[in-house]
Amino acid sequence: MTDRYRSIVDVHLVLVRGDQLLWARRANTGYADGQLNLVSGHLEAGEDVVAAIIREAAEEVGIGLERADLTCVHVMHHRNPEGEARVGFFFRLARWEGEPVNREPHKCAGLEWHRFDDVPADAVPYPAEAIRRIGKGESFSLHGWT
Repeated sequence: MTDRYRSIVDVHLVLVRGDQLLWARRANTGYADGQLNLVSGHLEAGEDVVAAIIREAAEEVGIGLERADLTCVHVMHHRNPEGEARVGFFFRLARWEGEPVNREPHKCAGLEWHRFDDVPADAVPYPAEAIRRIGKGESFSLHGWT
């Protein structure tokens, strides 16, 4: 029997207030430090993608989410320049509890709000492309495969 394909699963929070989207500036992680990224993380063993984004939102920005308030607005199958693949689920929320604050200053240099339709030039390419696709109403995309 051949090995089955396995991929890292990421979850990303599309937190929009008015026409503004929340970004977090990465720091001290060894990956994309200095660049903007969405609130995000990896799926943990035994965890579903909705539980993962609820956990990441609480850990990274201190907000409470309810499953019923989340909608998966995009799925992206991404491959980085080194050939590592991952599948990202992007969740938009109808409402949340609390005010977003930087709860991980050892990994995040700060939170920034930017216009949803104007993705910052220094955003990590993978989530940046997903936001552009979401803005076009696309629910699925490939990134880094061609």
